[in-house]
Amino acid sequence: MRVPTPVDDQCLHRIAFGDRPGEPVPPARPGDTPYSRWLRAVALGAQGWYASARVVLDSVLVSVPSHHPVHALALATRASLLRQLGDHAAAAPLDGRAFVAVSSTPRGPVDRAARCDALTGLAADALGCGRLELADRLLARTQAELTVDLGPRDGLARARIRLHWVRAEVALARGQFGSAAEDAATALGAAREFGSVRHVAKSRLLAAAALTGTSHAAAASAGEEVLELCDEHHLMPLAWAAAMLVAGVSSDTARAARAERMRRDYERVLARRGGRFRR
Repeated sequence: MRVPTPVDDQCLHRIAFGDRPGEPVPPARPGDTPYSRWLRAVALGAQGWYASARVVLDSVLVSVPSHHPVHALALATRASLLRQLGDHAAAAPLDGRAFVAVSSTPRGPVDRAARCDALTGLAADALGCGRLELADRLLARTQAELTVDLGPRDGLARARIRLHWVRAEVALARGQFGSAAEDAATALGAAREFGSVRHVAKSRLLAAAALTGTSHAAAASAGEEVLELCDEHHLMPLAWAAAMLVAGVSSDTARAARAERMRRDYERVLARRGGRFRR
């Protein structure tokens, strides 16, 4: 049986969290580790292959003990896919299970990353259900988890980016556009240092959304730039969100109509890939 090499995980990592998000995701191989399979699922989900991502995540969940951090990562990722499709209420129990799975595990980098994924996921779930104060408390717990610094290579860069994403989203929900812009800018700087095109794209999308508090024209222009970046790298779920933003804020009728056509096209493709949005 073939045992995955570090090169295999490196390839998957560059698609999931690095500089090659649009590359075809390598198929499963005999002997793939649970972590490799999780990376594959993340990469598939980022490109909008929802059904395929769910199949891979389910294979992790049935083969990895519930107290294992990769089990928790898989649950949190499953929840993230539901949130992307608008089902925050269904995502919350999965994030809760993810947190319970690693709430008493050692405080190594992978365990802490899994806890942070679960906590930020729960905060995003609470936000989606209109429970902003609960989101605040969960984000505070995430911040506490991240205060124990294990050094620049502690493996928690992604967790810190996600924390600022959800902070920005909570601020947007409250109409606090300045705070949202600050968190989006912090996330963008961290994403660039992390080296993830996808994380840069989402951070820029949040920055564009924050601009709606001061200039819809600027927000539409920034959103179009994000749309082009996502389209170039086949990040279809983010491209869908960027197109929705541009269509919603642009005062240019032709620009708004073009963005709306693109949003509908993305939605149709995502539906064929197993991603049906909750209305």
